[in-house]
Amino acid sequence: MKNTHILVASTLVLAFVAGGYAAFEIGMRHGASMAASGTSAPTPTDAATQAASPAPTGAVPQGIAEGEDATRRHMAAGIQAGQTDPANGRRILYYHDPMVPGNKFDKPAKSPFMDMMLVPVYADGDADQGKVTVSPRIQQNLGVRTAIVSEGQLAPQVNAVGSIAFNERDQATVQARATGYVERLHVRATLDRVAKGQPLAELFVPEWVSAQEEFLSLKRMPGSDLAGLIDGARQRMRLDGMNDAQIALVERTGKAQARTTIFSPIAGVVVELSAREGMTVMAGAPLFRINGLSTVWANAEFPESQAALVRPGAMARAQSPAVPGVTFEGRVQAILPDVNASTRTLKARLELANPGQRLVPGMFVSMQFMDEQRESALLIPTEAVIQTGKRTVVMVAEDNGRFRPVEVQAGVEFGGQTAIKSGLQAGQRVVVSSQFLIDSEASLKGVEARLNEAPAQGAGVAAPRHEGEAQIVAIDKDSILLSHGPIPSIQWGPMTMEFKPPPPDALPRNLGKGDHVTIEFFMDKEGMPQLTRVSPMPAPSPGVKK
Repeated sequence: MKNTHILVASTLVLAFVAGGYAAFEIGMRHGASMAASGTSAPTPTDAATQAASPAPTGAVPQGIAEGEDATRRHMAAGIQAGQTDPANGRRILYYHDPMVPGNKFDKPAKSPFMDMMLVPVYADGDADQGKVTVSPRIQQNLGVRTAIVSEGQLAPQVNAVGSIAFNERDQATVQARATGYVERLHVRATLDRVAKGQPLAELFVPEWVSAQEEFLSLKRMPGSDLAGLIDGARQRMRLDGMNDAQIALVERTGKAQARTTIFSPIAGVVVELSAREGMTVMAGAPLFRINGLSTVWANAEFPESQAALVRPGAMARAQSPAVPGVTFEGRVQAILPDVNASTRTLKARLELANPGQRLVPGMFVSMQFMDEQRESALLIPTEAVIQTGKRTVVMVAEDNGRFRPVEVQAGVEFGGQTAIKSGLQAGQRVVVSSQFLIDSEASLKGVEARLNEAPAQGAGVAAPRHEGEAQIVAIDKDSILLSHGPIPSIQWGPMTMEFKPPPPDALPRNLGKGDHVTIEFFMDKEGMPQLTRVSPMPAPSPGVKK
């Protein structure tokens, strides 16, 4: 009995396996027959959807599968580029492989690059508008974020470090007015502080004695006609280096003054001392050089990329660890015309007020520059700005999930914001993330205007011309079918496609099928190539498709 049960069970298992294999074989044959006929078997989900709702008649294919189905319809109906798709009433621009979108074809066919059908691109779709439409689901998957273009003011603040130096415009040099001897020095070392009017040195000048005695002798002589001689003697003392105060002292005391005292003309620090007691000095020899400390220079270095944020006249604040809690204010005097070759930094010269003379040369200070001449500008997040190498582009978000690249002129950047000089309007939305993923979506959908491409030609601007070599396949009054070679200027490979004929005066007579020609054309607003010149060639050139 046990053996009987085993036999029955074995028989059932064999029958189940045979039935499954037969079903698998039937399915494989059915699939092979459908593949050979150029159709694909619908999935259970597709079949259910088709049964529940009729197929749309006015939609542009958005997916690759729908585009392939449209291409198969066009092949069966003999439809090609330049004609209207009866399913949606839209003009077909060309066919392309979404995986290799740079190549365009004028007829529906299987892709020469991938194991798939070409996909049609329509004239009234996003492709001829320089826009790409991304569904909300894909936007969410891509993580698309946008920001509003707002109007405001950038308040850039440049931080820099620098060092204190003497204000060279607050400087005085004390010279010997006559040849003499240094009898006494009141300042004996450099960097000594001096006050305005403070004695610096005493000189003995023998040359002054004779001139003074002559003057005093004339003063003592009786007579009323000596005024001219007295004025001449007074002028001689001036020529010998005496000032009016010294001459008045001689006239008041009636005694020759062979010694003179030199006083400091300004308050500051003695930075150069050339005199020593007992030495002989010549007329015009520098004895002292004094620098004031009421104001000082601060030389700040900053990167050359921030040069636009620092301008002469801008306010600046400085702080020094040597004077904690005190802020020194001043203005930028000049941007020095010198770039440090090793650090690639520019130097700004500031003049700082120095109350109490607490800032001295050599001190380090930290500075903040504030530009008071801020102007209102359009502001967008800096991450929305894309530098392609040829132009500056932002991706503008429009209604209904549409995006388009816009070329802009960017200004200064600070704090994550960039000023836009032209190209945008307040209230527009710009994409601040996933711009290149949107650009990839545009590539897959055949959109012409992309981030790295120039914008479409506007009204009144001549479209670029393209040249190449071709062979006439067919010609009629409405179109010319050409088999052309590579056209590098538009990145076309060899292919056969229709062109709009040129004006009658630009089309030579007696051209016919098989003639080799050189062509010039541009892309019209519908995306169709428009011939502007056709010239016969004596013989085919290498590389022309035959």
